[in-house]
Amino acid sequence: MTTATIYLAELEQEAAKTKRILERIPADKLTWKPHEKSMTLGRLGMHIAELPNWIKSTVETEGFDFAKSAYKPLVPDTKEQILEQFERSLTTGVETLSKVTEDELRVTWKATRGEQVVFALPRSGMIRNNLSHIIHHRGQLSVYLRLLGVPLPNLYGPTADERS
Repeated sequence: MTTATIYLAELEQEAAKTKRILERIPADKLTWKPHEKSMTLGRLGMHIAELPNWIKSTVETEGFDFAKSAYKPLVPDTKEQILEQFERSLTTGVETLSKVTEDELRVTWKATRGEQVVFALPRSGMIRNNLSHIIHHRGQLSVYLRLLGVPLPNLYGPTADERS
């Protein structure tokens, strides 16, 4: 078993959980946020939906420079845009992991801010970081939903809302 097949299995397992929680986002609350410094509900959902696509970026590049980036966060107008983005992004992540080699995963990937190295990891470590990033923000989304009174789905076991 390769590193990529391990990550692929995890991505596919976590994708089902991620889709379940993204489906719970209330379509009429996309601009809501729990705090002035927080992302809106819609932006957080879209960020989660974008993340599997970052696996491709990790494999196809040697890094990301925050100082030179023209990245513009996607802000959805509808819940459907979040779900569609997640499906596209997931397909890209799965396809990338299905093709990547162990040698490609050993290449160092760097996050920089100009000349400053923010962090450097083998691509395999960066993909692991990406999977953790999805789970982190999914947890954040569960708090947003709880604050809005939305029943939480079973993710790793029963919730106060779903016992099965």
